[in-house]
Amino acid sequence: MLRSIFLFLLGLSLTINSACRSSSKPDKIAEVDGIVISQTEVDKSAGKALYGLREQLHRVERQKLDEYIGAVLLGREAKNKGVSVSTLLDQEVAGKVAAIGEDEIAAFYAGNKARLRVELDKIHDQIRDYLREQKYEARKSEYMKSLRAGAKVVSYLKAPAMFRAEVLVAGSPVRGAEKAAVTIVKFEDFQCPYCKTVQPTFNELLKRYDGKVRLVHKDLPLDAIHPQARQAAEAARCAGDQGKFWDYHDKLYASSPKLGVEEVKAVAKEVGLDAGRFDQCLSSGKLRAAVQQDYAQAAKLGLTGTPAFFINGREISGAQPLEAFAAIIDEELGKSK
Repeated sequence: MLRSIFLFLLGLSLTINSACRSSSKPDKIAEVDGIVISQTEVDKSAGKALYGLREQLHRVERQKLDEYIGAVLLGREAKNKGVSVSTLLDQEVAGKVAAIGEDEIAAFYAGNKARLRVELDKIHDQIRDYLREQKYEARKSEYMKSLRAGAKVVSYLKAPAMFRAEVLVAGSPVRGAEKAAVTIVKFEDFQCPYCKTVQPTFNELLKRYDGKVRLVHKDLPLDAIHPQARQAAEAARCAGDQGKFWDYHDKLYASSPKLGVEEVKAVAKEVGLDAGRFDQCLSSGKLRAAVQQDYAQAAKLGLTGTPAFFINGREISGAQPLEAFAAIIDEELGKSK
């Protein structure tokens, strides 16, 4: 059986290697009347989808490799002790799993009664067997870790190259150091409540990583559910025309979700904009194309909701906690060194 697992893994590895590691093959993968189509171009066009599939394949390969390593370690340990693998597992795993007490069964039932919706006596044995299986697997995992810790295990399995989206930022509002090592691009909707809640996180990140991080704003107004978001985005661009995009941006989020014509004009006054210039810019639709350009780019990147972010091209979605951003930023700063 171990031999069949090994052959399966070998075949899987060869398949994945040939699919993922284009460096071992010419970059050219097709021609159309002499026009070359490269692997790089295909990866650029469908990078997000391809990376997801490659990562899924890698997880399967890694899981199977771990199972095979475990089988090798168990087989060797059983041989050293002069017993079969099943006997070894009985001795080291099953034999060391404590019996399931009635109090454990009762506690599990009490915690899941609303979901189970049957009397305890009808599922008593099923609960006992389930809890026993959980303890067995926990003990087996602990034992396998001890075997692995006592062996020299070296894995040469490589994860697929990390996907980084190509996000165009030229001409977009920027906050922070212009030449920072880390760029965070945020696609947001001024009427989106989750976009509003994440703003303090960025203020904190800019303080924590002063000079190392820059923040780029992109508009993704979700017209179907936030009918005032596009107008608000255009208004913020008009404020940017007077050099006060970020002042207006912050005040606009403070006013959100009330972003009607009167509200956006009131915010303009609060941040000290020239009212005449602002009104003319907004009514003329002068910066409508800039907002639409961001919207089109978001669609090309496969974004369907807000907020969405790219940290040096690495996508992260939703109003994540500060440390979720910080973890990626720290990784990127580590690589830049």
